Amino acid sequence: MKLFRQILLITAMLAAQAASAADARLPVVASFSILGDIVANVGGDRIAVTTLVGPDQDAHVFQPAPDHIKSVAHAKLVVINGLGFEGWMERVVQSANYRGDIVVASNGIAVRDRVGDEHDDHAGHDDAHHHGKNDPHAWQNPANVVVYTRNIVAALSKLDPSGATVYRKNGETYIAKLNELDRWAMQQFAQFPDVKRKVITSHDAFEYFGAHYQVRFLAPQGVSTDSEPSAKEVANLIRQIRQEKIRAVFIENMSSPKLLQQISKEAGVTLGGKLYADALSQADGPAPTYLKLMRYNIEQLLAQLKLN
Repeated sequence: MKLFRQILLITAMLAAQAASAADARLPVVASFSILGDIVANVGGDRIAVTTLVGPDQDAHVFQPAPDHIKSVAHAKLVVINGLGFEGWMERVVQSANYRGDIVVASNGIAVRDRVGDEHDDHAGHDDAHHHGKNDPHAWQNPANVVVYTRNIVAALSKLDPSGATVYRKNGETYIAKLNELDRWAMQQFAQFPDVKRKVITSHDAFEYFGAHYQVRFLAPQGVSTDSEPSAKEVANLIRQIRQEKIRAVFIENMSSPKLLQQISKEAGVTLGGKLYADALSQADGPAPTYLKLMRYNIEQLLAQLKLN
């Protein structure tokens, strides 16, 4: 009986220590799932990351709930993409009465303008993204995520100086993986002539990817899934698919497939797989982390580019 009590006591002590360690982790809020994964890679066990816009969810039409505001209120650090991606964040921060630091992960990247020429007909649309001129989808270029990572390392080191060495080491490890991914992707796309590097997607989320790997992306929607293409834009895209014999046509994980299903049917092409643009997949899906998302997307693209 005495031994049993001792086992119970030890078990309780270990549970208390584990709870204490969990409580000691810095609460950090990231605006969306992809960014949350990057932050988690840098912070490791020293932080507890909460993501506002979760896997397979669309940040373009996100509506904050009380639980999101509560998470921000309790956070020691908030990390956002910036470039107008989180048009709803200001009111979340105000509602939460948050007074801590807000890190803009994209600070320091070479910002690209959004692809607006094809979508001028709805440029005045009340876009939930409030992108303005800048294209916010900078994470689609792994070289930009290197900048994201360094910004997050600096912010966490400032907040938690005793963990600076850990954050720096984690950041360097993650950057090495990003560079490895980038080298592999470059080698894969180099196999295709420029004329074959054409892809149709749901909306303009791949401008940074396309510029980096010299792949031309065309989309019926603008940079936000909240925008609606005109009948003229859809007809022009169908005509282009037919004329240029584009066979790489993809839907996105957080977008309705209906429009692209209509376009592919009228253009006489078959829809390819699903690309992950603005959100990770669920944990049991093919893109539960940023690195896996990029590799999965690239493999999907390579398979379809062969058909062009």
